[in-house]
Amino acid sequence: MAKKLKIFFIGTPQFGAIVLEKMINAGYAPLLVVAGKDKPVGRKKLITSPPVKKIAQKYDISILQPEKLTEIESVILDYSFDLGVTAAYGKILPQSILNIPKQGFFNVHPSLLPQHRGASPIQSAILNNDKEFGVSIIKMIERVDAGPIIAKRKIKMKDPFYQELHDRLAIVGADLLVECLIAGKINPKQQDESKATHTKVFKKEDGRIDWENETADYIERKIRAFHVWPGCYTFWDNNGKLLNIKILKGFSLKSDDPAKHSFGKVLAFSSDKIKIQCQKNFLVVEKIKIEGRNELKIKDFLKGRPNFINSILK
Repeated sequence: MAKKLKIFFIGTPQFGAIVLEKMINAGYAPLLVVAGKDKPVGRKKLITSPPVKKIAQKYDISILQPEKLTEIESVILDYSFDLGVTAAYGKILPQSILNIPKQGFFNVHPSLLPQHRGASPIQSAILNNDKEFGVSIIKMIERVDAGPIIAKRKIKMKDPFYQELHDRLAIVGADLLVECLIAGKINPKQQDESKATHTKVFKKEDGRIDWENETADYIERKIRAFHVWPGCYTFWDNNGKLLNIKILKGFSLKSDDPAKHSFGKVLAFSSDKIKIQCQKNFLVVEKIKIEGRNELKIKDFLKGRPNFINSILK
């Protein structure tokens, strides 16, 4: 593909912003960027532009933020685009939009397709205890993440937290996309539908710990997968006041007698750690946070809260 390609880009969050900036720096700046709407962010609900929009503004690229892509179909047609690129847009592209660019759409997806199709591939890969992670460049069709694969790249990371894996995959995906654009010729291969897995849209309640039915190994993965959102949390009855406790850092510790303690019981472990009884094994906790307050190391959290030890979390 020649560098004179007329490209337009569709994306919204930080993953898309990383891909977009890499494209621009490699000489593949799109003529038009489409992103989601500005939204209220934080406690003060300040109206904030999405990361992709900020990158487009930084490089003085035209940007549109429609409610629905079909609203701007005529605008896209006027450009006579050669190629569309998407990365983390979060909405299904209708066939009428997919048909516009002469060479179709490339999508940067942060999983080794056909595994982990859908909205939450990075969190799902961590929860699934995957040993390899990766990105796929696909030629889009109307079915979610089911298009033929143009290229894939694997990486290995040991016990990553969501944010570090997210950022690494965005960079790897952007580099792989640029390589595909430079190479020009593509030979897409159909995905093996028999190996396809599908992710879910996670909700706030997915982060709540079920001490009776979840193992320490699984909870440790939840901590890493949900570190940014929705968080991995439990509830503590502090003298009649129910507090939301987010666990920020912890690891699994083998227990030879799982029936010795009640599920969710908090036990002393060391001067700077506690352990909590899970369905199997203990979760050793190093860092914690009461909702609405600053995060604390365990030794600081326990100051003034000695009753946390031997309590049962819910």
